[in-house]
Amino acid sequence: MQSISIHDLHAGRQRPLIDVREEHEFAAGHVPGAVNLPMSTLGDHLDELPAEPFDVICQAGGRSARVVEALSARGHDATNVEGGTGDWIAAGYDVIT
Repeated sequence: MQSISIHDLHAGRQRPLIDVREEHEFAAGHVPGAVNLPMSTLGDHLDELPAEPFDVICQAGGRSARVVEALSARGHDATNVEGGTGDWIAAGYDVIT
């Protein structure tokens, strides 16, 4: 599975970012530019995934890792963001609320 750190993400990757946390988690604070497609409903929204390579983030990296594994098996070029939004916030990076 492909993975990057929150520092790699912050450095300015030019890829879409999918946040798979639930809507209330996303609303409480998310990485700028992230699009919310909750893991619990992702199966209903597969047509909304980018055609190009994209990154996947959650709160700590567990849910996003499972999503990346599943999507990679379906042929998507997805990369997990290790540490997730929790590490992003802990590093002092900006969030949108």
